[in-house]
Amino acid sequence: MQTPRHSIAFGARAPGRRRFLLASLLASAGLFATPSHAQAQTSVETAPRGTAIVIGGALKYDNDAVWKRIVDEAGGPGARFAVFATAAANPERSAGQIIEALQRQGARAEHIPVAPRLAGSDVAAAVRDPALLAKVSAAQGVFFSGGAQELIVDSLQPGGQPTPMLDAIWALYRRGGVVAGTSAGAAIMSSTMFRDAQDSLKVLKGQLRRGQEVDRGLGFVGPHLFIDQHFLKRGRIGRLLPLMQAEGYRLGLGVEENSATVIKGEALEVIGARGVLLVDLSEASRDARLPAFNIRGVRLSFLDRGDRHHLGSGETTPSAAKRAGHKIDPRASNFKPFFTQQPFLMDMLGDNTIANAMAQLIDSPFPDLLGLAFAGPRSAAAQAAGGGDSELGFEFRLYKGPDSLAWFTGTMGGEDYTVLNLRLDVLPVRVQQPFYRAISPQP
Repeated sequence: MQTPRHSIAFGARAPGRRRFLLASLLASAGLFATPSHAQAQTSVETAPRGTAIVIGGALKYDNDAVWKRIVDEAGGPGARFAVFATAAANPERSAGQIIEALQRQGARAEHIPVAPRLAGSDVAAAVRDPALLAKVSAAQGVFFSGGAQELIVDSLQPGGQPTPMLDAIWALYRRGGVVAGTSAGAAIMSSTMFRDAQDSLKVLKGQLRRGQEVDRGLGFVGPHLFIDQHFLKRGRIGRLLPLMQAEGYRLGLGVEENSATVIKGEALEVIGARGVLLVDLSEASRDARLPAFNIRGVRLSFLDRGDRHHLGSGETTPSAAKRAGHKIDPRASNFKPFFTQQPFLMDMLGDNTIANAMAQLIDSPFPDLLGLAFAGPRSAAAQAAGGGDSELGFEFRLYKGPDSLAWFTGTMGGEDYTVLNLRLDVLPVRVQQPFYRAISPQP
């Protein structure tokens, strides 16, 4: 199934030039013994009708746009929330901070003490405690903290089997409640999650092991959408693509820090500080003759705060600020590109690099741009410790498609782009080691 072309909103490009500051732009084989996600019977349309609020991590406690929306989606002031600091290193402190932030928006929030790192906690008993189950059943929303996502799935779904506590959370969600989570709490939203894969380059090189880098999630966003978090800040496009390809996911969503996406069925809206990267593999292909990860024809869209998207139809509606700003159509006769240099990017897994590259390309006269992902010069001991092929790198080719479009505005406190339907190829390459040599002084 191919994703329909995005329908486009309105707006003409206003006259005049604008400055662009990269530092502020976008301010950034199956793994389990189950059918692949491409073959799964459950569709997005049959997913539960609750509201999932997926937060990319590093959520600031003064980000009222996100905290207020969480409470509003649960019914507004007076809504009851069950707070799970299950993933946190210090559950009491994390739960207290979350409760305070929710209560500032009028919610009534309570800590549900299901946490392996909580002193004196008996998780196996807590997930079956009738009193705790009753509190979750009486709530309109659940909030999962950040931390180590494996603690959430191991506590609520040990060995892949749901506990009574997880059943209670699902019952809340199915009756229209809110399930929100930040960082680790975002990772568990899809049916497969990264368990512990901090090094994206290692994943690109093939380190994608069940029970180590990847594991089962809790699946609140349904079986066809994969979620990753801290996405632009930590350059996680390099780990998202191999997992999506291996698991048969067609759609992936990389959520940036201090930002969130509100998902109701097939409709999503971006809120918070920045945005999300929507990754579509419906037209992607792989060359089995190549000995390392490769993919061609990935469709990428960057959705900024205020933008809306429908996962089923593929329609994107940019925010009102974008529609009132500058529409960027590289095929238009009056297209006046802002960028006049074609960069070569030396670290495609860097902080916000993929989003910056998308903005630079769409607003330039060039058809494509190139970049690399590879390990820099390291000592022999460091190379041995890292394992794998030290010369293996990856070329990223980002290019325009026939339906690539964008919008720009400077009215949201920065210089912000929404970019739709760029394409990406990732191919393995050999990177000479050492990559460079010092120049010796002349005698």
